[in-house]
Amino acid sequence: MPKKKIIIPPSFVQTWTLSPTASFGSAVRAKGILLEVRAGLPLAMRKSLEIDGMTLNLGMAEDCEDEFASTSSAITKALEGIESLPVIPREIQDILGISAGERHRWLKDGRLPSAGTRTVRLSGRARQITFHVFDPRVVEDLLDRGIVDEWREEDIAARAENRRQATYRTKLTRSLRKAANTPEKRGAPTDEAATELRGWDDFDVDGLLR
Repeated sequence: MPKKKIIIPPSFVQTWTLSPTASFGSAVRAKGILLEVRAGLPLAMRKSLEIDGMTLNLGMAEDCEDEFASTSSAITKALEGIESLPVIPREIQDILGISAGERHRWLKDGRLPSAGTRTVRLSGRARQITFHVFDPRVVEDLLDRGIVDEWREEDIAARAENRRQATYRTKLTRSLRKAANTPEKRGAPTDEAATELRGWDDFDVDGLLR
């Protein structure tokens, strides 16, 4: 029978609750803040900081009093002004409830303004990736105005118009091609019998044309 793992509760514990202004109520954003704060800690201390909902939890053993104090101080300092931390792609998708395709489309046409780019190295890999980040206050404004629904309606209308234009161009192209392959109409054939002057021969015999 496998032995149960004994979990010893940490002797030193401190918590920090993320404000709605910082997290937007998004678990993805909260996880991003956790990773950002962890990145500023010594490697050995990073796993001591965890997140539960919107609360950061630091816990250390009894023999880590000095490390706990210094780590706690570093976390408190890192959280100062965390509301201004740029919003990364996966966070804005979760906050606004949008897809990656919508994010790319609205970023490209300017409706979703970029606050610059950020380059990071993927964990365990040599390759780097660069992506756009967003101003949290701009994201807050978009969220408050509920603008996403309006943008989606605009996209639906634009797609309908594009289909209409495509249908028109297809019909026009087909019509022009058909006209180009149709021989030009010539003048109606002359009915010689109908146009010949009656009695012409008799008129000529009388010598009236001489």
